[in-house]
Amino acid sequence: RGRITREDNPMDQMAQALDGTNDSLIIFPEGTRKDLDTEEDLNPFKAGLHKLHQRFPEIELVPVYLRNLSRILPKGEYLPVPVLSSISFGTPLDRIENETKAEFLARAEAAVLELKEKENR
Repeated sequence: RGRITREDNPMDQMAQALDGTNDSLIIFPEGTRKDLDTEEDLNPFKAGLHKLHQRFPEIELVPVYLRNLSRILPKGEYLPVPVLSSISFGTPLDRIENETKAEFLARAEAAVLELKEKENR
């Protein structure tokens, strides 16, 4: 993907999907999909997740861990492939007054990693 401009901002598309609807939006906050089954650590979460959290305080941000992600949704594909997999949902992230962007993103990352640990026990 090229450089993001005001006319080509993915945040605008996400906001349109969320604005006034009951739709769900799946976000890979690392900026790409990473298979936590084969890779130990997450890449740092991008600031866009925090921006969505600020712009839409009424939506629930639910951490999710997808086991076997690289086989369920191979890179470049848009439709999931029916293979053995599992999905774990965490509790929605609470809104914390005066939380910094770095604190929020660290908390969101920790929530996903906690789901991975529970799934792999």
